[in-house]
Amino acid sequence: MPGNLEGQSIRLEVISGQNLNVPSERIPAGIYVSIELNSTRRWKSTIRVLSSDKSVTWGGTATLSSHASPTLSMEIRASFELGRTLGNGELIGNLETSWDDLLDHGDEPFDLSFPPVRGVHPYLTLKVASVHACGNEDSEAIRQRQLQSIIDCELTQRTDAGHTRFAEYMASKTVSHLNDAVENFQSGSRAVPGAALTNLAWSRLRGYIRDDLEDIDSTTSVFRDALALPLNWRHSRECTVVDIHESVRLCRKLLALCPEGTYLRRIGVDCAVDYVICTCNNLPIDGSDEGIQLRRLMLELCPPSHQHRPRALNKLSSSLDTRFSQRGDIDDIDESIQLCREAVALCPEGHPHRDTKANLKTSMRPSLCSEEALHLRPVGHNIRPLSLGNLGGALIDCFNQRGDINDLNRAISLHREALALCPPGHHRRDATLNNLALALDTRYDKLDASDDLNEAIDLYRESLRLKQHDHSERHINLLNLSSALCSRFTRTSKNEDVEEAIALCQESLAALPSPHPDRHFSYMKLQEAYLSRFRVQHNPADLSFAVENFRLASTHPTQGFPNRINGAINWTFAAERHDHASAQEAYKMFFELLDRHLATRSSVVARREAAAAFCHGNVLPVDAASCAIRRDSLRKAIELVEQGRGQQWSLASRLRTPLEDLKITHPKLTDTFSELSKHISDAQGRAVGADRAAADRAAIEYRRLTEQWDAAVAEIRNVQGFSQFLLPPSYDDLQVAARHGPVIFLIASKYSCNAVIVPKSGEPHHVPFPSLALADLKMLKVNFARAIRHASHMGPKEPRKDLVVLLRRIWDEIMLPIVKVLMHDLKVKPRSRIWLCPTAAFTSIPLHAAHPSRTKADDSGRELCLEDIYIVSYTPTLSALIRARKTMKTRATLSFVAIGQSQPGAGQGEALLTVDSELELVHKLVPPNATFTSLSGDEATRAGALDALRRNTWVHLACHGKQDREQPYHSRFSMRDEPLTLLDIMENDAPQAEFAFLSACHTAVGDEETPDEVIHLAAGLQFSGFKSVIGTLWVVDDDVAKHVVEAFYTRLFKGLEDGGIMDCTKAASALNHATYTVKNKVPLEQRIVFVHVGV
Repeated sequence: MPGNLEGQSIRLEVISGQNLNVPSERIPAGIYVSIELNSTRRWKSTIRVLSSDKSVTWGGTATLSSHASPTLSMEIRASFELGRTLGNGELIGNLETSWDDLLDHGDEPFDLSFPPVRGVHPYLTLKVASVHACGNEDSEAIRQRQLQSIIDCELTQRTDAGHTRFAEYMASKTVSHLNDAVENFQSGSRAVPGAALTNLAWSRLRGYIRDDLEDIDSTTSVFRDALALPLNWRHSRECTVVDIHESVRLCRKLLALCPEGTYLRRIGVDCAVDYVICTCNNLPIDGSDEGIQLRRLMLELCPPSHQHRPRALNKLSSSLDTRFSQRGDIDDIDESIQLCREAVALCPEGHPHRDTKANLKTSMRPSLCSEEALHLRPVGHNIRPLSLGNLGGALIDCFNQRGDINDLNRAISLHREALALCPPGHHRRDATLNNLALALDTRYDKLDASDDLNEAIDLYRESLRLKQHDHSERHINLLNLSSALCSRFTRTSKNEDVEEAIALCQESLAALPSPHPDRHFSYMKLQEAYLSRFRVQHNPADLSFAVENFRLASTHPTQGFPNRINGAINWTFAAERHDHASAQEAYKMFFELLDRHLATRSSVVARREAAAAFCHGNVLPVDAASCAIRRDSLRKAIELVEQGRGQQWSLASRLRTPLEDLKITHPKLTDTFSELSKHISDAQGRAVGADRAAADRAAIEYRRLTEQWDAAVAEIRNVQGFSQFLLPPSYDDLQVAARHGPVIFLIASKYSCNAVIVPKSGEPHHVPFPSLALADLKMLKVNFARAIRHASHMGPKEPRKDLVVLLRRIWDEIMLPIVKVLMHDLKVKPRSRIWLCPTAAFTSIPLHAAHPSRTKADDSGRELCLEDIYIVSYTPTLSALIRARKTMKTRATLSFVAIGQSQPGAGQGEALLTVDSELELVHKLVPPNATFTSLSGDEATRAGALDALRRNTWVHLACHGKQDREQPYHSRFSMRDEPLTLLDIMENDAPQAEFAFLSACHTAVGDEETPDEVIHLAAGLQFSGFKSVIGTLWVVDDDVAKHVVEAFYTRLFKGLEDGGIMDCTKAASALNHATYTVKNKVPLEQRIVFVHVGV
């Protein structure tokens, strides 16, 4: 680019920085970029906090004057001072360059590397362009600064010299450098004491640690002042989280160096640390991960004998309680209760604060704490009403969980006693009135007693009258009264009640600013009022108003995801009940919110538990599909059921997305995304464990990484051709799964039961089941389980009459209508492959085994069954099938491992006598051109099996299998030492893997809580990389399984004796042939137990 910039300005965007190591190893308050334009002008970026991975994101843009010098000096600096900033901070990187060199990069971001710091090159990502001058070169957007006054210039020089010499001391350990740094920082503390004390304190601390400074008194004095400074809220409101953590970090370092009883502790360190503890304990309760991490640090500063430990326990307990209310993680409330108990234990009988600790809120799990607190406040005690109210509230929580009406009746009695102790004029009367009204309102919902409801409304009114109009919680009283009036309107149809209810909700909205999270509840109560009126008066406008408030509640950004998700669930119920056009929108909102909620959880187990917490959420995928089908939107039905039922797998698999096409055009962006995906995947494992503090730190790191990951995804979506990157796939995207044969979704919803066929091309086809209801499918599922159990006790030659009848019903009512469409409408040829994708109750029914078991009407022979006509496979989702095929582009060297465990470890099952012979059989059948290894006995451990899965392309697994229906990720294979779990398999990335035969029980049976997720061992192996998997639906009989195994491999490897390639895509056909071959040797239930999953 030409060097003449006359009449032009330069637009500079400082995007980010990486590898920003501070030479002195201090934790900076922030990092900034400085550019010297000429001898009197310097531009400075904003100061941003340094992330744990040594990166900073600025994103600031400035337009610099064309009068700037063609050469410039660019610096990266760390700032440390609290309050007023002194000097320029510590130098991290310095580079001499020119505008021409920067402009040569064009209008694209580029990296600018600096000389190394501690062996690593820091670099900035910049974007520079030449633009026409705008006439006002000193606009506010240009951050140019004149040199400071002579006095400030001297202070700056001394502070900068201190940073330089201290960095040199840290690198060289030369004491003279430390002395120079202390002297320079000392002069700064005399000129501006508040801003420079941390520099002086830190340098003295490092010198003391290295035994290079021995002036204990001076060090202690500086620490006492430095520790107090960042927490002096009354005199400064500029303190940051970085300052607080810096103080706590200094406390921990100092206490580690000064054991109990040492001189340094006695002469003042304890006082300084106590000041930090007390001031932090006075901070507002914060339920964020960072706030809880700070509370944990404070608790570390308070050992069991410390005077402030009970309060620190109290504060951490309350913070966890707050986070529980925001996120619903039961581990938080469990830990909160444990901390509460510890706090009570530290305050023995007679302790002045024991009643306070005993009243610690235990949220959803009331305990004896409230009872004990009431005991400590006898009749006549001035705050007995508070304890009565707390115990009453705890009993209502008990009632909501257990349904014992005695709990509710006692709660009402306690609230009445509390109200009697709060006569007119008492400061707690309004709250006590509201508490009693709430208890009566709850009993009305249970017993439908109108007297309770009327009294509750009167009490709500009086409570509201006493509440000041500017009270921060007045909106809660408004909403409580509104809800009670809606209940009465539903009972009496008196219009004035619902009119007042609507007005009260609108008043609550007017009282709350737009960002207030409780506006969500106002919207929800308002929709309740409109919906109540619609159900009585049938005015369509009321239904529209209700839907609009559902929409506002679900999208309210400052409310937590759990409440918004429950709002969306209620929206789907209302829209379905009243056949409103917004039903599909409501389902889509639910899926989007749930996806965002689950993405905040840093492990697959936590995500599954979070999803299962929504009691109706597990049926919404099939209900959404049914809704779309009933509205003749078959494409949308496929999109919704795929998005909803594959959420767990989708969230896990998005970190393994193939990026070949993106890498061709944007290699750096691809590498960034891949690296972040790996970091997130690693962080998921760290966020699971018994150490709650470590889990919290991991959760904070996980969230930081996901924010960076989201930013990278957004950048990828701006690339041409990638606008839909990682978004829920469209029907056209999903139809690729049917390239080798149609995929049939079987939808089991309370609204309708249907099948939808996704063909190779064209529109999906609907197959209704008019005579089949969800209750019928559930009963069919129960009958099958009973028939299988019964068959297991029968002799091998005894006829399985019950099973035959059930398989005939599957054929007549489910599979025959589907086959007719496949044959006559779609012209799918016999012996073609088809894939079944069952949902809900369909997942526990052996659809592949559907059989008429009767003679043709013309007596020309037996009617064909499903597996006579087609070769049947299953797939958990369409995306799973697509992903498996995409990763088959390159064929790895074939290696086969047979893993067997006949003597599992303690508690993992009985000995399996036929395992070793099965492994020998498999070895005999595997082609000689494949590398074969066997793993059994003491070698078949959890670690050994994982390593074998990772190293081999084909696997045969013979052992006990157990599906854990309550905790599906704990489903497992029995090994010699400890089980190999589904979670182990999912985390064991094996992209080269092709085929697995799971000769074990229950390997393809789904989850009770989230059945539509199909979380089972076979699906887990497919997720980890195996493209084709043979699994089982129930218990396998080892004595007869070997016949199926032999017939399967004989067919699969036919013709490969003299060479050839083992092909996992032929596994389904081989299984189909094997089960037919052994029908005279193997009982019916043991033939149909095996299913094929995948390509």
